[in-house]
Amino acid sequence: MTTPFLQIRNIRKAYGDVTAVNDVTLDIAQGEFMTFLGPSGSGKSTTLYILAGLQNPTSGDILLDGRTLLDTPPHKRNIGMVFQRYTLFPHLSVGENIAFPLRVRRKPKAEVDAAVRRALKLVRLEGFEDRMPAKMSGGQQQRVALARALAYDPPVLLMDEPLSALDKKLREEIQYEIRRIHQETGVTILYVTHDQEEALRLSDRIAVFSKGVIDQVGTGTELYANPATRFVAEFIGDSDFLKGRIEATDGKSADIRIGEHLILPAVSVHGSARPGNEAAVMLRPERLTLSSTPVSTAGSLAATVKDVTFLGNNTHVLTETATQEVLSVRLPFGHEAAGSLRPGQPVWVSWDSSSAHAFCT
Repeated sequence: MTTPFLQIRNIRKAYGDVTAVNDVTLDIAQGEFMTFLGPSGSGKSTTLYILAGLQNPTSGDILLDGRTLLDTPPHKRNIGMVFQRYTLFPHLSVGENIAFPLRVRRKPKAEVDAAVRRALKLVRLEGFEDRMPAKMSGGQQQRVALARALAYDPPVLLMDEPLSALDKKLREEIQYEIRRIHQETGVTILYVTHDQEEALRLSDRIAVFSKGVIDQVGTGTELYANPATRFVAEFIGDSDFLKGRIEATDGKSADIRIGEHLILPAVSVHGSARPGNEAAVMLRPERLTLSSTPVSTAGSLAATVKDVTFLGNNTHVLTETATQEVLSVRLPFGHEAAGSLRPGQPVWVSWDSSSAHAFCT
C-alpha cells in the first residue's frame, strides 16, 4: 500500500481550556490542491500553522514522505508559505525579495539569478526585478509573494487566505493564476479560505472545518450534491430548510412528513433517523420550481411570493409557505415566470424528492 505524501494524524491543539483543533486526520496526495474551508475560528488556519511549524500541536503528528515534521524547525521544513498580508520586505526590490530564501540557503549567485528569472516568468512578472513593492498593486505584490514561496521548489506550498485583501475581479484573476501555476509546477498546495466560491474554483478536494474538526472531505461536486452534515449543507452553496418528521426509514433514506398532508418519499437522511424524529429537509434554491398549480410527481407546497430580485444570471424569488417557512427560489435568466411574478402572488413551490437531504439530530 502506498504511503500518502502528506499525513495529518490526530492533530489536537488546545489553549488552556479552549480546543482550537480536535483530532484532525487527513491524507493529502502529492500534487494535490487541498483547501481547508470554514468560518473564522473553525481551526483551519491553526492546522496550517502547525504544518508550517509556526505552532506546536498539543498532540498528534505530521508526516511528509513518511517522516515526522514535528522535530524539524520551520526554516528547515522546506515548505513554502504565502500569507494574507504579502510580507514582502519593503526595502528590497522584487528580485531581491524572491532571492531572499535562496540566499538564506546559501545558493550560488548564478543559481539564485536563474531561479529568480524562472519564478518571475511563472507569475508573469518578467522585467519587474528592480521594482520596489510600494510601487506595485496588491495583485502584483501577491504574485511576488507567490514567486518567492516557489523560488526554491518546495514540495509543499501553504497559503493562508492569500487573496482576501483583494477586490472581487482581481481576486478571480489571481485565482486563475494560482490554478495555472499549480498545474504547471505540480506542487502540493494546502490552501485556507472562508470563501466557498474560491474553494470550489481552485480545489481538487476540500476539507470543511467546523468548531475544530473536519465535518467532511470531498470534491466540490461531492460536498454540494451529498453534504454529510447540516453545517456542510449550509456552508457549501445556498440552501433552504423545511421542518419535517420521519414516518419510516431504512437508515439511509426516509419518508418524511412536511406539515399535515405532504409526505416526501425516499429522502436521503443523515444522523439519527428513527420514526417520529424531527428532521430538517434541505432543498437547493436552484432545484425548486414555481407554478400556479401543484406538480403531482414532486413535492409541492402552497406559498406566497414575498419578494422578487433580478440578479443578472438568475432571479431570486423569496416565498413564504402556509406554515410561515421561507423558501428561496432561483430561476435562471430567461425563465418564463420570472418577469410576471409579483409580491403577494400565490404560487406552488415544487421539487424532486431525489434532490432533497434530511438531517436529524
